[in-house]
Amino acid sequence: MNTAQKIQLFLVVTILGFLTGPRVIIALAKLTPDDTLSSPNAAQVATAGTQVNTTPEIVEPPVRAASPFAALTLRGKSIYVWDITDHKKLFSRNEFAELPLASVTKIMMAVVAKELLPANTKITIRSIDILEEGDSGLLAGETWDFDKLLNFTLIASSNDGASAIAGVAGAILPNASSSDPFLNKKLFIEKMNDKARDIGLVNTFFRNESGLDIESLTAGAYGSSRDMAMLFEYVLRKHPELFSPTTYAKIDLKSENNIVHHVTNTNQGVASTNGIIGSKTGFTDLAGGNLVVVVDIGIQHPVVIVVLGSTYEGRFSDVEQLIDATVEKITGKTLNL
Repeated sequence: MNTAQKIQLFLVVTILGFLTGPRVIIALAKLTPDDTLSSPNAAQVATAGTQVNTTPEIVEPPVRAASPFAALTLRGKSIYVWDITDHKKLFSRNEFAELPLASVTKIMMAVVAKELLPANTKITIRSIDILEEGDSGLLAGETWDFDKLLNFTLIASSNDGASAIAGVAGAILPNASSSDPFLNKKLFIEKMNDKARDIGLVNTFFRNESGLDIESLTAGAYGSSRDMAMLFEYVLRKHPELFSPTTYAKIDLKSENNIVHHVTNTNQGVASTNGIIGSKTGFTDLAGGNLVVVVDIGIQHPVVIVVLGSTYEGRFSDVEQLIDATVEKITGKTLNL
């Protein structure tokens, strides 16, 4: 092939390269391997603007940050962390397990009594009330303003106070007895179970008003950590005043007999819990250590943290760890302890 022919062929191939892409050039190059078409300059001109990248694209998977709850060492058998503001679960463990509630039961007792009794009700402590297990300092014959006795009962986790309130509230229910206080308390407990069903606590039921163990293998109340989170949300929305006294480490309350009671909160960590809105402890042989708290994560961002089936001391460290993890989850900030 003379020089003129080579130039003509080069021009034809160049035009075809722009019109049809590099495949034609490659095919012709195979036909004329020793000609100018195989030179780098010709190929660069022919394939200008039409080069195809055949290198496979590598897509990196998104990096997911480890959950702040993942590394926690928790003793509780059933745990639930519920974001009330965003209405979502942040963390759970065995959330539907029915476990003994112990004195967490008294929150439902308080709700039902609050919805039954007028605020100005006076309640007298009876001898049968102080027969309940535990001595919180109440005296037979002592009369209390209902709201003050309710505060006392929740802060001190008083079984005597719960018995007195349940008996008086049950006495105003249909079919109540004027002579059988045990029947009246039974009617009141039925109302507690009705309330549990009304607000959707499907794994919760009550056998008494205090949560005390009835027998060695039978608890006074059972419920799940998820149910308790829903109950505490209900209280926050409907009866937030029930939580107010539970934020104090100590408080003085006076009965109608002018007897001053120095009450210590059974939640030993309440004073050091930032943003505490409310809390309730529980402990029996069957239940182990229970603790439920409502804390404000930031500004008006309440979260319920429920620990059931821990140990007496473990419940406090469990909740402390869960609060720290919740703060990190919501705000992205790690607490400096």
